[in-house]
Amino acid sequence: MHMDTAVHLPEQGEGRKVNKTVLKSMEIIKLFFTEEKLTLLQIIERTELPKTSVYRMAESLLELGFLEKDKEGAYRLGLVFLELGSLVAERLDIRSIALPYMQRLRKETGEAVNLVIRDGDEAVYIEKVDAQERVRVYTQIGRRAPLYGGACPRILLSFMEEAERERLIESFQITQYAKGTPKTKEELRQLIERTRKNSWSISHSELEDHSSAIAAPIFNHKGDVIAGLSLAGPEVRFQDKAHVKEMIEKLTEASRQISAELGAVDR
Repeated sequence: MHMDTAVHLPEQGEGRKVNKTVLKSMEIIKLFFTEEKLTLLQIIERTELPKTSVYRMAESLLELGFLEKDKEGAYRLGLVFLELGSLVAERLDIRSIALPYMQRLRKETGEAVNLVIRDGDEAVYIEKVDAQERVRVYTQIGRRAPLYGGACPRILLSFMEEAERERLIESFQITQYAKGTPKTKEELRQLIERTRKNSWSISHSELEDHSSAIAAPIFNHKGDVIAGLSLAGPEVRFQDKAHVKEMIEKLTEASRQISAELGAVDR
């Protein structure tokens, strides 16, 4: 059953102070698109905002890492923008690079193809190609899933650095989304060990009953796992061993080729 969810829109005036502050802060940041460094006085002159407001916002941006100060006390953009810019570019690149491979996988296997990235302790679906079959598993772009559930989210967990992986596992409060969701952290660790050994993962009824998925990791030039690629469909179509073997071969080859385009060296 589909139900529309009401979205709360702010009443007139509601949240106005927050919006104004954000807009004024953005006005300050935009000054640095054309200027490498600016003093507090120069920022005040260019924005024509009150001195106290500019000082307060500049210092807040400094504390958050959006701005830095040099030895003379002049402001400049913080390194966080370099990190964010690199991350955004990488994520945009991965979608454009992966899409042709995803379309080919859908054509060759008939199953839905999904691309996920990590966001904190969750996986986010950032691209999809729907299955050609009449009976299919529907996934929405923007959907979130726990890193411990489902082949594709778990592929991200499996190939991250061990210390970070263990930190996340310890923090999980495992929820049973479906009959196949891992029930304990020990079971999860065993699944991860198997995934790392195989270089691919398979799941049955972990996020939704009667659905299955096979996933493979995508690596960047530094050897970090940055995405997961999966084939997903009704569980009944993932029972034939020959079909599953063929899907694994096609999927892992696609993930390897996408990784290579991102500068990864064969593992």
